[in-house]
Amino acid sequence: TFFDDCLGGSSPLFDGGWRGWPEGAKQDEVLSWFADLSDKLAAFAKRHESTPTRRRRPLAKPNDPIAGSVAERKMDVGFVDDPRAGKDSRCHWSQILVPGELKSNSSADIPSKAWLDLGRYAREVLAAQDTRRFVLGFTLCGSFMRIWAFDRLGRIASEQFDINKDGLQFVSTILGFLWMSEEELGFDPTIMTAKGQRFIEIERDGTTERLVLDGVMKRARCVAGRATTCWKAHREGDPHALFVVKDSWQYPERDDEGGLLHDDIQSNVRKGLDITKATNYQEDRSRPPSSTSTAGPSHARQSRSTAGTKRSSDNTGAPLPPSKRHCSASPTKPASDVLPNRVHRRVILADYGIPIYKARSRQALLGALADCIEGHESLRRRAGLLHRDISIGNLMVGNDNRGFLVDLDLAISEQRVGASGAKGKTGTRAFMAIGALLGEQHSFMHDLESFFWVLFWICIHCDGPGEGKVVAQFDKWNYADTEELAKLKLGTVSDTDIFRKTTEEFFTRYYTPLVHWVNTLRKAVFPGGGRWKREDSGLYARMRGILEDAGKDPKVAS
Repeated sequence: TFFDDCLGGSSPLFDGGWRGWPEGAKQDEVLSWFADLSDKLAAFAKRHESTPTRRRRPLAKPNDPIAGSVAERKMDVGFVDDPRAGKDSRCHWSQILVPGELKSNSSADIPSKAWLDLGRYAREVLAAQDTRRFVLGFTLCGSFMRIWAFDRLGRIASEQFDINKDGLQFVSTILGFLWMSEEELGFDPTIMTAKGQRFIEIERDGTTERLVLDGVMKRARCVAGRATTCWKAHREGDPHALFVVKDSWQYPERDDEGGLLHDDIQSNVRKGLDITKATNYQEDRSRPPSSTSTAGPSHARQSRSTAGTKRSSDNTGAPLPPSKRHCSASPTKPASDVLPNRVHRRVILADYGIPIYKARSRQALLGALADCIEGHESLRRRAGLLHRDISIGNLMVGNDNRGFLVDLDLAISEQRVGASGAKGKTGTRAFMAIGALLGEQHSFMHDLESFFWVLFWICIHCDGPGEGKVVAQFDKWNYADTEELAKLKLGTVSDTDIFRKTTEEFFTRYYTPLVHWVNTLRKAVFPGGGRWKREDSGLYARMRGILEDAGKDPKVAS
């Protein structure tokens, strides 16, 4: 073995410690030492690996940003899937297989230093690699090493070990990174590649169908959470048969979105959508054939340090600032004394469209919003479901210019809410109703109020179809304390003069013609400038009527 070779000879590479290990463990010197030793290990791995198709090299880039980050981000060391990578190579986060963080002092092996830096790298890797389920990494603080795994529950680490005392474990670790299969490194094995195309296979009506992935529609930039990813796809051989493939990591306690869609479709809520086109992901029947190149596993978790679920406004692809927060204090979330888990779920939908803020005109936006309100009413009356996440990314416009709702991740049976009396804070923070922010039992009235906040938000942040901007005064809505945000929202809508002043000051030029109509909608949603006191199903029709009248306004249509 390599380590046996290190122990032999007149000048052994390892003799009570690694030869050449720099005194004081200065970062640049450790990087040089690590890169040289890793090169030796890579050469050894290439000579002895049983699958010579793997193309991995160590990379040391402490001073150069890695391409592909929203913000400038540097990575000390890692392993990439580029056989030509060297010390001076330029790489993209999409090529990083195993990120690493080096610190000269062993005291940096703490959450606020090395651990945090490595977590940032893991987030960049997960964001850039849409088939990545989890990320392995390592920290080397002085001569103390830890191995890390980051997945949708958070992070877990090995005990630290001293590479100068346990040379065999160090060698085994590096060779493991070089020899691991893509599945073992965290790639999804159900997404396969052949002839330059990525695809998945599903079973329908007793036959196997292949769906070609055309590209990513959205992917959440996070480590822990649902980490929703959506791809535009088409049936192989029929590029006009479009689908949306949606992956997410859910708490097992939550209702399966595929099951909710089943109820949705059986109740004829979505016209023309065949139940067979909404397929739950089943791991045991989605394994790739051995002859096909693949990428990574389902990564079940039983014990990890955890982080709360988040949903970001910017995860929708909307032109919004990057620090949004999702609020989920739902009673379906596991109790704090129960070890949590997340399961990988996949649904395939025939509904394909663009986010509502990209509607081609003001009239199209208003019409689509009215359609979505009608869809919400159908979802509730016919399927008995409350959506509970009316937000800018979940209202879509189809090719026929009709609006429709997507994403039943947080949907729940209205009977279940009423029977349990459970209270929780669920939704996308910037669009949540005031009562929902205060933890009231969720009602369809909260969702109707969220439709108002979506329109209000679009009018402030978009100066045309999809042309967004950041507005500092409203950016805090994405991360403010829920009770503070409830007060901010109530203060915005409670007084007619204040609301009119706000709209005149902040509505973009493109949406200025909607000032009067948004104020009219405010009066319907907030009677007397206050919160609703009783449920009123008639609000559905009144809101649609206001939106339809607004669409007929010559100033809006011009």
